Amino acid sequence: MKIYHNIDEFTRLNNAVVTIGTFDGVHTGHRKIISGLKNLAVETGGETVLLTFFPHPRMILHPEDESIKMINTINEKAEMLEELGIDHLIITPFSRDFSNQTAEEYIRDVLVNKIGTKKIVIGYDHRFGKDRQGGLEDLLRLGPVYGFEVVEIPEQDIYEVAISSTRVREALLNGAIELANTFLSYPFFITGTVIHGDQLGRTIGYPTANIVIEEKYKLIPLDGIFAVKVKTGDMVYKGMAYIGSRPTVNGHTRNIEVNIFDFDKEIYNQQVRMEFYNFVRDDMKFDSLDALKEQIRKDKLDVEALLGEE
Repeated sequence: MKIYHNIDEFTRLNNAVVTIGTFDGVHTGHRKIISGLKNLAVETGGETVLLTFFPHPRMILHPEDESIKMINTINEKAEMLEELGIDHLIITPFSRDFSNQTAEEYIRDVLVNKIGTKKIVIGYDHRFGKDRQGGLEDLLRLGPVYGFEVVEIPEQDIYEVAISSTRVREALLNGAIELANTFLSYPFFITGTVIHGDQLGRTIGYPTANIVIEEKYKLIPLDGIFAVKVKTGDMVYKGMAYIGSRPTVNGHTRNIEVNIFDFDKEIYNQQVRMEFYNFVRDDMKFDSLDALKEQIRKDKLDVEALLGEE
């Protein structure tokens, strides 16, 4: 898959089969659309193009709204789209200038002249152009003028995509990790860099890797203990993750930590991927470090049972 971080990097194709959207989560609903896109490209001898925007338009148009959280970072999304076999991924920087194009300017200048769209797979609710005034009706009207065909995604499929994305976010924030993973069709994961912590876990017998995620817009599950698997390099390890502010020691900042089982390597400054499988319990404050240590011992047994033998 070729990735373009600006539409101007893209070389116009003769037969582009295009779809447009956020595709946050790249979940089961999205995969159905991508499968249809790929089939259409095979039938017509075209190449698949997925046009997405970053930052998310709401981050630009409503910068005061810090509640906008995404299931995937842009790099995570690109990784999964490549695995699904998309030929071209165009990540268009969203800006106010871009949003001020008229519907016809967007269709003519971007879809036709820049990309070379011959078929566009789109939902009935897709909006574009200044004040989001453009839509499916404009594409249908201008398709014959500019030489492309519109393939409408059924309303039911669009509904399923929207519902799935909402349910994934709700499930992650409510501890229903297995439900979220069912909607996603893969384990929810975060990618981050291991940094130095204050070594508290080491002092009570459960050393942890502290993970920092640079992308502030990345959705993080609720505070608590989780059964996870950690990928570092080519290796995968089972582990017990903690998200929270460590109330037992009067912590003030929200941390992401993981105790990796049967692991003793130094991985500071390395990037790891942590996959979530089960929610074990809520974060809580204990009366002493000994009480915390005893609970962590029980948590580890629970996590080992949940992840099972391999």
